[in-house]
Amino acid sequence: MANQTKATHPHAVTELCEEGNRLYANALRAGRIARTDVMSAPCLVEFALLHPDPDDEDWLRPVPPTVALAERLNPIERDIAERRQLSIKIADAFEPFMALGAQLTTTDHSITVLEGGDRINAALNLATAQCHAEMLTIQPSDDRFSERSLTQGLERDRPLIERGVRIRTLYQHTARYSPQKLAYVAQLANSKAEYRTIDEVVERLIVCDETVAFIPARDDQQVALELRHPGLVRYLVKVFEFMWSRSVPLSAGAPYGPAADGITDIQYSIAKLLVEGHVDEAIARRLGMNVRTCRAHIAKLAATLGSGSRAQLGFLIAQSGILERAGAAQ
Repeated sequence: MANQTKATHPHAVTELCEEGNRLYANALRAGRIARTDVMSAPCLVEFALLHPDPDDEDWLRPVPPTVALAERLNPIERDIAERRQLSIKIADAFEPFMALGAQLTTTDHSITVLEGGDRINAALNLATAQCHAEMLTIQPSDDRFSERSLTQGLERDRPLIERGVRIRTLYQHTARYSPQKLAYVAQLANSKAEYRTIDEVVERLIVCDETVAFIPARDDQQVALELRHPGLVRYLVKVFEFMWSRSVPLSAGAPYGPAADGITDIQYSIAKLLVEGHVDEAIARRLGMNVRTCRAHIAKLAATLGSGSRAQLGFLIAQSGILERAGAAQ
């Protein structure tokens, strides 16, 4: 029964409930209070504001407020003193290096290597929390985009939009067929959030307020670079704007429809990469699709051009003028 009553008073002593305030004041005025009267406020006993009357077990006596206050302040003050001593020790440990650190130029801190997912996410969370104008992102298609990734993205991006920060995100065309990404976009898309797609992106990129940028430093996404050099960040913003101007709004519909010659836009992109000598796996990775889908597109391209072999396909692509049309479209 006591535990059930306690559950109705889930507050700290700094937030003493109204009933507890009233009964403690009555006990101080009268010098004691009946046990039955405080059953509605068990917090008074839990916080040691009342103690048993040594002369009558049916009554409780109030602890003087000066004593109760001291009992609660002493551990806090002791903790503050210990932390103050710890801060002095830490400052003393770093003091010998301060003169050496003063000799460093500001450019030494313009590139920071972030190793490990936790450290990368912590840096991203800090940068987005400080972002107040615009965030630019390039997000290559990723089969690992899970419900957890969706939740993390929403937790990071929704506060930005609520603060009025503009978000522009660039995906590959294949994102149009990802239920997870479409669900993510549906929850955030508004006048402050824009989403576009393009056939091929280079790598992942996040830029906040044109002052800090994040790029991967390893394929496994476990090492990233935090860039704060103004020249580097400006260059990456220009790269983003170049790709953004050639992208298609996500709301514009699928860009894979066939042209008059029966070849789709994605097949034009594949043809260009085939002629450049890329293998199926590399083409699939650059265009954000799995290898099976990539090979299906290659097979359709070969059938359209009447190719019977991979070597012949490259020749027919060159002869067909596909690459010239793809270049003109860009």
